[in-house]
Amino acid sequence: MNAKRPLVILAVLIGALAVAAVLGQRVAVGRLKAGIEAALGPRASVGAIDIGWTGVEIRDLRIRSARGAWPADDELRAERVHLRPALASLWAQGWRVSRVRIVDAYVSIQRARNGRLRVLPALLERPSATGTAATSATAVHIERIELERAAIDFYDATVRQPAHRMQLDQLEAQIGPIDWPGLDTPAGIDIRSRFKGPHQDGRLTITGALTPATRDAHLKAGVHGVDLVALQPYLLKVNEGGVRRGTLDLVLDATVNAQQLHAPGKVTLVGLELAPGGGMLSTFAGVPRQAVIAAMSRDDRLEVAFTLDGRLDDPAFSINENFATRLAGGLAEALGVSLGGVVEGVGNLVKGLFGR
Repeated sequence: MNAKRPLVILAVLIGALAVAAVLGQRVAVGRLKAGIEAALGPRASVGAIDIGWTGVEIRDLRIRSARGAWPADDELRAERVHLRPALASLWAQGWRVSRVRIVDAYVSIQRARNGRLRVLPALLERPSATGTAATSATAVHIERIELERAAIDFYDATVRQPAHRMQLDQLEAQIGPIDWPGLDTPAGIDIRSRFKGPHQDGRLTITGALTPATRDAHLKAGVHGVDLVALQPYLLKVNEGGVRRGTLDLVLDATVNAQQLHAPGKVTLVGLELAPGGGMLSTFAGVPRQAVIAAMSRDDRLEVAFTLDGRLDDPAFSINENFATRLAGGLAEALGVSLGGVVEGVGNLVKGLFGR
């Protein structure tokens, strides 16, 4: 009996430790869940949090939109978010995360009538902390963020009311590194997505690097085979008929240095067919529609080269008319139309797709 007693005591101790570990994990998960919800704001909710050997997994993350002030029900949804801490967190200050993997996410983005782009206002538009609280924010370094099967709804109130909706899905992305709260580290960007349209779907790609704090960047962006029906608010004024069919390709090579943007690119319209209507003075992208119809019947495609030059901190930033005029001159001559109309139309289209 005496020989068995130490074994019994050992078994009881192991059992007690196991119970304590389970209870401790539950307490830790509860505190972590409360901390995450507090960090995300009062409109956020988290379904469950699991802590394992490979990291932390958050399920059913949701940030609801402000009722009546946002065009979609949610600002953000994610079925699963997996965070893998880096070993450097054991001895470095702040938090270091080797990977954040987000699966089956949804994000809604709004461009307000004044042109302001708004993303996750529940997080990014809170009153900023001041004084000691701001300077003592915990530093977080994320080596890589991965998105799988994400979807984005883009609501643009600058072209019509209610806001025009464009949809991206099947989005795959890799972004990083990210240093919070400074956001002063160049982050690599690789985004690929489907651009949904009423009749056919196109593709969108963005690659390069961006420093959020300074907005310094070198990005290459492109859309290929996008349904022009989805873009017609950027191409046609009210009561100017519509687009029956056609696709758009666009390539843009943008560099930003010390707030100065330089971005040459090219737009190609293929198979464009306009619906009847609009009258003799109606236009398409600032060009008389009859001239566009004639060019399409001849070649079935229309190419326009352009450049965007200006300062991002200038509220009046727009297309550089002198450079655009030189590049658009050949097209205007071929169509026999006003050169100013070509420049204005291309500017409206590019700013519509990629912002001011």
